[in-house]
Amino acid sequence: MAKNTLISGSIWDEYSNQVVNRMNNPKHQGEITEERAAELGAKLIVADFGAESCGDAVRLYWAVDEATDKILESKFKSFGCGTAIASSDVMAELCIGKTVDEAVKITNIDVEFALRDNPETPAVPPQKMHCSVMAYDVIKKAAADYKGVDMESFEQEQIICECARVSLATLKDVIKINKLTTIEQITDYTKAGAFCKSCIKPGGHEAKDIYLVDILADMLAEREQEKLKTAADASAAGELTFDKMTLVQRIKTIDSVLDSDIRPMLVMDGGNMEIIDIKENIPHYDLYIRYLGSCSGCSSGSTGTLFAIESVLQQKIDENIRVLPI
Repeated sequence: MAKNTLISGSIWDEYSNQVVNRMNNPKHQGEITEERAAELGAKLIVADFGAESCGDAVRLYWAVDEATDKILESKFKSFGCGTAIASSDVMAELCIGKTVDEAVKITNIDVEFALRDNPETPAVPPQKMHCSVMAYDVIKKAAADYKGVDMESFEQEQIICECARVSLATLKDVIKINKLTTIEQITDYTKAGAFCKSCIKPGGHEAKDIYLVDILADMLAEREQEKLKTAADASAAGELTFDKMTLVQRIKTIDSVLDSDIRPMLVMDGGNMEIIDIKENIPHYDLYIRYLGSCSGCSSGSTGTLFAIESVLQQKIDENIRVLPI
């Protein structure tokens, strides 16, 4: 099918052929009348939903068999852009043959995935993903009308990414289990933030109560607290190894050994030393030191004395410690 020549090829390349085809020739656009529902022996459900972020709106029609709760026929009317029409068309199609409870489980990701030409290539550019948000919400509205309940009763969790329908609980679990440290990793694992990006941080087209950056910061802080608690517990039990220590604990441990085994010899010769920093260079731990007093100008500081310091620390603390004078 020829693509609209009013839109440049580069923009069209971001839309799947399925989207283009359903924009121009939707399969399920229209309405179900009371007469048609009666003909099917079904109950007619009509639900409306509008997206404040873009002004689009969709009306969903269901003909539901009340004996089985199965959706026998599903149609829609859309007041919005071509992407909204295409996503609404697929949404209506996915409802057909499902029970009402099964239909409520349809997500915006399901709609977008069904519009792809191949599993690896998104059907629409990220900024248009929000058009499929209405699919999930209008289904909830239709299900609520059918069951005579409030549509919020279908929402069990706080949704952070509306585009991908990713909940707060899911995000926390994924970050914790996989030890994620960046927004990019979160997106790779969950698809949250992959589309309109409003959920990543303030400043997007839709304001949020909580953003991915907030959740990540909280989880990283929680992880650090757990690490400190684990280290404290291990230390109290006498089981803490050098690799599990915090920087402060490592410095204190090394200082203790230096005080007992190294500094007395240096002081006898009018010198001393101080710890500047400890950096991980896995598998090594690089200990940066500065010689003080007469040691600072002693040639053995970079040979025999250095070897002695390093040897003692490796034997008493960790074999991977390296001592580097500065």
